[in-house]
Amino acid sequence: MISIGALLVMFVVGTVLPINLGILAFVATFAVGTASLGLTEDEIFAGFPAKLFVTIVGVTYLFSVARRNGTIDRLVAAGVRLVRGKVALIPWVLFLVAALLTAFGTFTPAAVAILAPIGMNFAYRYKLNPLVVGMMVISGGHAGAFSPLAVSGALVLGLVDKSELHVSAVTLFSASFLINLVLSALTYVLLAKRPVPPTEGSGETAEEQDLAVSGRPDWRQWLTLACLAALVIGALGFHLEIGFLALAAGALLALVDMKRQEKAVDGVSWSTLLLVAGMMTYIAMLEKAGIIANISEHAAGLGAPVAVALLLCFTVAITSAFASSTAILTAIIPIAVPLLLSSHLSPAGLIAALAVSTTIVDTSPFSTNGALVLSNARGVDPRRFYRQVIGYTGGIVALGPVVAWGALVLPWS
Repeated sequence: MISIGALLVMFVVGTVLPINLGILAFVATFAVGTASLGLTEDEIFAGFPAKLFVTIVGVTYLFSVARRNGTIDRLVAAGVRLVRGKVALIPWVLFLVAALLTAFGTFTPAAVAILAPIGMNFAYRYKLNPLVVGMMVISGGHAGAFSPLAVSGALVLGLVDKSELHVSAVTLFSASFLINLVLSALTYVLLAKRPVPPTEGSGETAEEQDLAVSGRPDWRQWLTLACLAALVIGALGFHLEIGFLALAAGALLALVDMKRQEKAVDGVSWSTLLLVAGMMTYIAMLEKAGIIANISEHAAGLGAPVAVALLLCFTVAITSAFASSTAILTAIIPIAVPLLLSSHLSPAGLIAALAVSTTIVDTSPFSTNGALVLSNARGVDPRRFYRQVIGYTGGIVALGPVVAWGALVLPWS
């Protein structure tokens, strides 16, 4: 209980007071881990999200370089021409592209890493609500994430196949797609028209404005486009680590344009990195100590099967908001199998509800996808935008499991 209490305290303090929550999380990790849980420093350091750290640094650095040499402005202008000037359609285009990418095998964080920087630049340039754009990119990624070809879909179906249960791949994919589509529609209807308050100092420099979209692309912009294409092909086609690819591409572009790219590293969202790394290290410590598994197992042993199903949906939603969705799915499905075998609950309904509840909360700034949106936002007050993302995620955590349970479990129980 000490570790859970410390999590709640630092979450409240970091949200209310002007101190980075990641700093509090690192302090709490070492204090609770060594004094209360008896972990060594090496065990604590093992939870540091090195892969996510490299991904966020690489992606935000590369797109900072691309923004400074005018390439992003050209991509944004090309996107507007593609929708014939109807910029209100841009969030839906990004939703569909993300869904297609993940449905055909792209890991969701990779799809979000590619589309979030472009989407945030669309939002900045055309005064779209960045919260709507970012959240619809993430929802689009999860809309396609449970196709039989997708990483998450194959994982869930593979885990179910090891048991005596059967879950239709079509049911799993359809449930995820429809719920994420409805979520995006509600997000768009409720938030898209809200005005975006200007932020002082968020404008472009005179040099960046001069580079916008006048004339034909110069050789540096062509090289940048080639690097972005190589990033997409390497990450999606050959499953190479997107963070290292982005760092390599960014370094190459900076070397051929050193004067303009001298301050490109300032585009890396260091405050977001500190926030996410601290929180994920803390949650990894809880997983190492077995606290997350104990919570899930206790939830599975309480009450009637229908009520337990709802409790499991809430458990995975709350946990996944701070931890890896893939890891949560891997842990929760074996826990759900005995419940399904001993009750009249629909296997397809409960498995789909758990899959949706686990992934729908990846809008959290403490998840890879939410962190990518937060770190690539432009023209916003970082602290205010962080609170908006937290508030949005809080609503999803509170309502998402109920919707998934009510739509997928209750009708067939």
